[in-house]
Amino acid sequence: MNVNILVIEDEPDIRRNLEYNLGREGFKASSVGSLDEANEKLKSKKFDLILLDLMLPDGSGLDLCKKIKSNSETEATPIIILTAKDDEVDKVVGFELGADDYVTKPFSVRELILRVKAILKRSDTKTKEVVEVERQFGDLKIDVDSHEVHVDSQLIELTALEFRLLKELVDKRGRVQSRDQLLSEVWGYNAEVTTRTVDTHIKRLREKLGSMGKYVQTIRGVGYKFSRTPD
Repeated sequence: MNVNILVIEDEPDIRRNLEYNLGREGFKASSVGSLDEANEKLKSKKFDLILLDLMLPDGSGLDLCKKIKSNSETEATPIIILTAKDDEVDKVVGFELGADDYVTKPFSVRELILRVKAILKRSDTKTKEVVEVERQFGDLKIDVDSHEVHVDSQLIELTALEFRLLKELVDKRGRVQSRDQLLSEVWGYNAEVTTRTVDTHIKRLREKLGSMGKYVQTIRGVGYKFSRTPD
């Protein structure tokens, strides 16, 4: 197994524990204890997944998450946030920035590794899929290959998570999906967060899509769906 995982965590005991247990599972794990060290590591090596603590001695892990997810060369790198914070606001912000998962300390190493495997499996499946170059829906164009979305020929800036959410809705247009279904399909597991996370992302997605946002429909008491056909 040639999977490289970077652990960004300021507590030495947690770093050693994660490196050891990830190594036992066949992963190649390395770790750093600060944002500066992480930035240096990321410059010299490509990682398949990042475990990222939020509270670091030289800043917030959210800043690094935003940096990684806003870079076209690294935006597809899965990020699991590790933090002692158990605040819904922090979870929502993390997901809005593109994080793929959120684990609150203290956590079960076994559960964390299962989540790592689930996310890596999902990423591996995507790389093996035959890429459909683009999807067209009225003035909306989704280019899967370049991860770009255009509305009326204007480029729309979406996070990696927003892109996955839009693609999921469009691929299943005309069919209602519950919030739990969207959490499972877009985040890749049964997320232990409230369904308000989905509502937040839907609201932001509608705003970014502008004139095409109206096609993301709320089905009261059920969930969301994308219109089957443009008007």
